[in-house]
This record gives sequence, structure tokens and C-alpha cells, in this order.
Amino acid sequence: MLERKGHAVWEGTLKEGKGTVGLGSGLWEGPYSFSSRFVEEKPNATNPEELIGAALAACFSQAFSLELEKAGHPPKRIQTQASVRLEKKEDGFAITSIELSTEAAVPGIPEDKFQSLAEAAKNGCPVSQALAGPKKTISARLVG
Repeated sequence: MLERKGHAVWEGTLKEGKGTVGLGSGLWEGPYSFSSRFVEEKPNATNPEELIGAALAACFSQAFSLELEKAGHPPKRIQTQASVRLEKKEDGFAITSIELSTEAAVPGIPEDKFQSLAEAAKNGCPVSQALAGPKKTISARLVG
């Protein structure tokens, strides 16, 4: 079993506070804030929804590559963007949709086969499945 980790630190109140978020591998760490999540059109920091989008785009691209290869049409290139929509609801904010947009260079594949394999990859990639609602647990410890 593989286990991947991420981490975050938040200091202060929701609106005035600030935080950092990073990858367990140590390859990246960056800031996030209330305004980078809920206000700024082009933020100077990241936010959880942007990270979810990147994770889904990466997972889908790999899953699509595998689907294409298994079907005898190995891709030359796959480029995917995920748009994660965060909307204000009556009781707070919610991710209401995620739209994947992909372009792929795949020699010799019929359009209908390409579309069906894209759909299979969207439904089959582990991140897409996780976003459908996995069981979540928490271990909480109060300090000082």
C-alpha cells in the first residue's frame, strides 16, 4: 500500500490569518490565505481547490495515457486542465463542480474511441474516485 502525505499550517483567524501548504515529498511548499481562496481573481498564493484541480488533472492524464495504450493507441502528449468551482451556499462554501478539459495527440485513433476512453479515464482515475466521497477519519490532539 502506498501512502502519500501533504501538510498545512494556519496561523490566526480565517480572514486575517495566513498559512503554508506543502507536499509530503518536500518538493513544494507555498502560501495560502483567505483572499487567495475566496477573493483574488489571480492570487499570489495557492488554495485547496487549485491543488485539487492539479491533482485531478495529473491523475486523469496518466489514467488516460494508460487507457489509450491498452487500446493500442499510445499517446504522444496529453495536456489537461481542471477547473474547480467553489461557490457560496447558504451554509458556507462548497465545491459544486470540476470540469476537465484535455487535449491529446494520439495518432490513428477514431474520435468515438477517443471520447469513450477519456470518459473511462475520468471515471477510473484514483483522484476522481476519491473526490466522489471516500471515508474520512481524523485524529485530533489539543496542544498547549
